[in-house]
Amino acid sequence: MSGPLVVLVGPMGVGKSTVGQLLAEHLGVPYRDTDDDIVTAQGRTIADIFVEEGEPAFRAIEKAAVEAALDTHEGVLALGGGSILDADTRALLAGRQVVYLSMDVEEAVRRTGLNTARPLLAVNPRKQWRELMEARRALYESVATAVVATDGRTPEEVTRVALDSLELKDV
Repeated sequence: MSGPLVVLVGPMGVGKSTVGQLLAEHLGVPYRDTDDDIVTAQGRTIADIFVEEGEPAFRAIEKAAVEAALDTHEGVLALGGGSILDADTRALLAGRQVVYLSMDVEEAVRRTGLNTARPLLAVNPRKQWRELMEARRALYESVATAVVATDGRTPEEVTRVALDSLELKDV
């Protein structure tokens, strides 16, 4: 199967971009983030897309960006936190090396402060983060080849565990 060597999924703020860049560096392959693809193609932030067009419009844009990246990118690919909500996207991830980076709510608060710059966390961020994770955890797990907890670990430690879990350490 062509496409990414590794795909990273997980909630917002878990470190997909940081770990993705470290994985790509270690493996000697390019790194790509579908959120960056969307911002570049749309010429505006994801938060602006949510505000101006709503979540359904954003999810359609996201679905197209993920499909294009899965077709064309051959390095490490990080997906937006909600991309796994789409059944077609989950189907496209089948048979691929997918790492679910997980964290608990306390770690999310420490890392992001659960600030309101995140459009889905604008009101009562801690409660909304928990609800998002309750709705998404099983979906992340369903597409994952490996699950790597990021709580209390440095990005380098998470990268090492991801490499070990995928048996890519000697690539």
